[in-house]
Amino acid sequence: MSQSTPTPVVPPSPSRAPSRGVRIDVPIPGPNARRIIDRDRRFLMTSTKTSPAVAASGSGVWVTDVDGNRLLDFASGVGVLAVGHAHPEVVRAVREQVGRLSHFAGTDFYYENQTELAERLTRLTPGAFEKKVFFTNSGTESVEAALKIVRYHRQRPIVVGLLGGFHGRTMGALTMTTSKPVQRARYAPFVGGGHHIPGPTCYRCPYRLEYPSCDLYCAKVLDELYFHTSIPPDDVAAFLAEPVLGEGGYVVPPPRWHATLRAILDRYHIPLIDDEVQAGIGRTGSWFGIEHHGVVPEIVTMAKALGGGLPLGAVSFPAEFDFPVQGSHSNTFGGNVAAVAASLATLDVIEKERLLDNARVQGTYLLQRLRELMGRHEEIGDVRGVGLMVATEFVQDRRSKEPAVEFRDRVVEEAMRRGLVLLGCGRSSIRYIPALIVRREEIDEAVEILDAAIAATRARA
Repeated sequence: MSQSTPTPVVPPSPSRAPSRGVRIDVPIPGPNARRIIDRDRRFLMTSTKTSPAVAASGSGVWVTDVDGNRLLDFASGVGVLAVGHAHPEVVRAVREQVGRLSHFAGTDFYYENQTELAERLTRLTPGAFEKKVFFTNSGTESVEAALKIVRYHRQRPIVVGLLGGFHGRTMGALTMTTSKPVQRARYAPFVGGGHHIPGPTCYRCPYRLEYPSCDLYCAKVLDELYFHTSIPPDDVAAFLAEPVLGEGGYVVPPPRWHATLRAILDRYHIPLIDDEVQAGIGRTGSWFGIEHHGVVPEIVTMAKALGGGLPLGAVSFPAEFDFPVQGSHSNTFGGNVAAVAASLATLDVIEKERLLDNARVQGTYLLQRLRELMGRHEEIGDVRGVGLMVATEFVQDRRSKEPAVEFRDRVVEEAMRRGLVLLGCGRSSIRYIPALIVRREEIDEAVEILDAAIAATRARA
């Protein structure tokens, strides 16, 4: 995906503490961290925890662990902390709201700040049509709500998605999630009606074609093959896709892929659900990732960065898709007033500090620095991304492109030992998703640590 011409960025907010650099006083995990990890393993369900970091506090892009180490956070809570840890304006908004009211009766009563945020989201999401919003607690719940909305309104049984897409782990959303086998293993049968086509993964094209001579076959195949064999278009309630595959590897679709898909969907009057849970709220340098493609979806799912660090998700949809009777869909905690206060403050900070501009500028710089690393480390097979949604893919060999899964995992471990917090994605990629407030010098420090981590991993191989 091509990026916009960088826009000058205003100076960082004076509320941000100056960068002091990574500091490792005790090898990670230290004694305090080990005690907590042991208790965690005893009392908490096995989930996705792999990092030995145990955070005690955070500020901006920095985290201090329970042993006093200072870490550079390039995971930002899996993209949740758009304006960084403990931004003073977000902290102030939450404290003031909780001091007045933290909860009343869920979706059975009215809240002014909830209405304010809903109205704001109808303006920020793409499309000039009349919209409504439903608030949720998470990304997977946002997807569940979107699936229910299109099924109820359209009265059609099928939703089509992409192989490699991630939409959550609850049973309805899991029907559409195909980024890793472990996420689906032993849960079948799934909710019926989920179909998938191969995703637009140019680096590993499932059709063994090359862009642009492929003529975007990976989009056109929906109409040329699937609609004439296994997916009756008149039975399709919606098409569900991320603007950039997230958990599936930070895969950026080729230019005009979304536009080509949109034209096919329009031909059959099929709405598009745009899953912005990871890409939305400024991560790509626009409010929503789909804006880079010039496509307007009917439905947008949101979460992660929307809540400013608190659990909050939302679905924006055409007003005509609203449920005609009360009780068809609801929840208890969706739109919690404290989370909404954090969200409104986060949106204000993004606008006031011009963080969309910063995401574009710093994202371009991050891509440049990672491509420099690619020139020095043959294990990096691909560098890709848009804004501050960036990844490197590690391979055994650049010609064969065989995924270097264990090598990637060791790089993440070595980076953590040196004080850089990273997360993997896809089969053998690392994602780089610092808060949108990140500065050039912090990117430089992260790349230097990553460089050392790759070199150390190769030496151990």
